This record gives sequence, structure tokens and C-alpha cells, in this order.
Amino acid sequence: MQDSTNPLVNTQVAFQDACRALGLPDAVYQILKEPRRVLEAHLLVRRDDGTTATFPAWRSHHNNARGPYKGGIRFHPGVDQNEVKALSMWMTLKCAVIGIPMGGAKAGVMVDPSSLSPRELEALSREFIREFASFIGVDRDVPAPDVNTNSQVMAWMMDEYGRMNDDADIFGIFTGKPIPLGGSAERTEATGEGVAVVTRRAMDRVGLAPAGARVAVQGYGNVGAQTARFLAARGVRVAAVSDVGGGLWQPEGLDLDALDDWVARHGTVGGFPGGTAMTNRELLTADVDVLVPAALENQITRDIAGEVRARLVVEAANGPSTPEAQEILFARGVQTVPDIVANPGGVYVSYLEWVQNRGGAYWSRSEISARLEQAMTAAFDQVWALGAEQAVDLRRAAYRLAVQRVAEAMHLRGWY
Repeated sequence: MQDSTNPLVNTQVAFQDACRALGLPDAVYQILKEPRRVLEAHLLVRRDDGTTATFPAWRSHHNNARGPYKGGIRFHPGVDQNEVKALSMWMTLKCAVIGIPMGGAKAGVMVDPSSLSPRELEALSREFIREFASFIGVDRDVPAPDVNTNSQVMAWMMDEYGRMNDDADIFGIFTGKPIPLGGSAERTEATGEGVAVVTRRAMDRVGLAPAGARVAVQGYGNVGAQTARFLAARGVRVAAVSDVGGGLWQPEGLDLDALDDWVARHGTVGGFPGGTAMTNRELLTADVDVLVPAALENQITRDIAGEVRARLVVEAANGPSTPEAQEILFARGVQTVPDIVANPGGVYVSYLEWVQNRGGAYWSRSEISARLEQAMTAAFDQVWALGAEQAVDLRRAAYRLAVQRVAEAMHLRGWY
């Protein structure tokens, strides 16, 4: 039996399972199984050599029953329409789980950003807005950074939108912006900090003390690195990390200051002298207490799940484990905190940025951090309690909680 790695199909199955468990009318599933709309475009960028390149792009609006669409924009060579649609569906769930009045959206551009010069990257960012401007707006759809995009990309996009709509409230349309352009304190750290908050809470639930516990982080990008930092600050030993350039193992705990300096100079953890090289499979099956997959989808597969030695898996990435792997982990007693519970910290602080932009008043870093910890803890506790009450894994509990909240909003609005 092969793993199912189609994120859209997997998400539809999970939605259907939740709707049936909740006893909801079939109309609810029919509404939720596909996005409300998807816009496709082909972005034209003049390269530095004078040639013109074309990049496929999509923006998916899944569900706005609870509020405006919200979701990031990713630049990645492997992105496709099905992935973008699935990601928008996950965003609907995350917003519902974390309790913010927004719905799910996502965008993807099929491009390897490392192949672009800085000028070409800016041109691509501005071209995206020229093609998708009619899709977004402060009370309609609020984009944010995602894989391979950042605050600078948001700044270019915001500026282009302003050029096209000079009377628009451009600061409230994009989140994840630089601080001087209305960005929020703690936005860069938010997803990783939220993952760390939930990890500590889950460790407590399964009887793992932070001091001396070992964690492996697959994907040492912004989210993975921030997660490692926040966990290390609580005494957890970061024993393994990886990125596209390789993996590292140091059972006594990596020196994160030295590692970050190495990454800043070399662009990868690969080759860092403070650890032993390891493969991706070795990291996923390493002798650690906690495994944090923080890379891309479908990393923990059916053939790997049986070898995972961690007692706790916390999904910092979106969809990092296949459905078959999830069932194996659950059967083996490996507690898994699903992505829609572990990583909504980014969208939560993006929501706070949106609120601050609209109100014209800004909170301090400590205030944002406190609000984030409170929201992530409350969401985790609700999902944990529901899982215990219904004797199901945390993923099923999270989907049921989220779908129930979205379905209630749809019913009140007369959608079914």
C-alpha cells in the first residue's frame, strides 16, 4: 500500500471524517471540500539578461464564513494548484482552532527564488500584485509571508498595491511587514514561538521535563530555528537539525549561537563543525524525545513512521506526515500535535498586526508574546480535552473542533 501524498485529497478525507463524526449535514462537507474560488495567473518577469520568464501562480479562497480570507504567499518550485488549495483549507482550520475571526486563503508561485536576482525577485513580487490585486483587500483577503517570502517581499507588494490604489488603506492589507511599515513586534518569531509554547505544553502532558530532554528539528529555516531557540531557552537540548544542505547530530545539544553564525555565513547547517553529519531519515528516526518536522509536506511517511523513536511529534510544518504515517504513530503511542494546532502562531500574530493597523495603536513585544502564549495554550488545551473526551487522536479532535466552529458560522449566515 502506497502513501497518499496528495494534500488536497488527504484534507478532503479529513474534512469528511470530521463532518460525519459531528453529525453535520452533507451540505457542510460539500461547501468545505473545495475552495470558494481559485484565481490562476501566469506572472511575466523580465530577466536581467533581457529575456522574459513566465511563472504560474495561484490564490485560493477557501472559506470566509468567520471573517476575511487570510493566508500566506509562498515562492517554491514544487508548488501547484492542489497544494495551494489544501493550504488554504488548513488556514481555515487554523483560524478556527486559534479562535480568530478570519478564514482560509493561500497563494503559491511556482518559482525557485534562489534563481532570481534581487531585482527579479522584486519584479516578481510586484507582478504578483498586479495580477491578484482584485482578489485582496483589508476586509476581503489579507496576505502574509510564507515559504521563501519575507517582510521585504510584503513591503514591495504593499507598495505596488498602493501605486495601483492610492486611496487604499494599504497598511492593513498585508501582514508580516517590516516594523517601519506597520509591521507587528514578534511577527518574525511568532510561528516558531507558538510551536515552542505548544511543545512545552504537550511535553508536560506526556510527562517529559524540558531540562535535559532532546529535540530534533527538521528544517532549520525561520520557523525551525525560532522553535529551537525558544525550546533551548527552557532547557531543552537541540540535538539534531537539518535543512536542504544536510543534517547535524550532537546529543549533548548544539551550540545554537555558533550554528546561527555558521548559517549566516554559509547559508546552510551543512558542514557545521559542531555536530556529526546525518541524513534526513536519520534525523526523523533519531534517539530524541521530541521530533519537530518544520520543513515541507509528506516528510514522515509510512516506511519512516514505524522507526520514529520520539515520544512526541509536533508538526511545525504544514502536512509533514502522510495519513498512513499518522495512523502508525497513533497506534504506536507516539503523541502527535497536528499542524493546525502547533503552527497557528504566525496567523495569530498576523491577525494582531491587522488589528493594530486598523486601530492605529501598537502593542509592545512583551504584550504580543503574552497574547500569543495565552491563545496557543488555550487552543491546545481545548483540543487535548476534546481528544480525551472522545478518545481520539489530537488531529481528529482538532479537525472536529475547527469544523464545528466553521459550520456554526456558515449555518448562522444561512449557507445551509
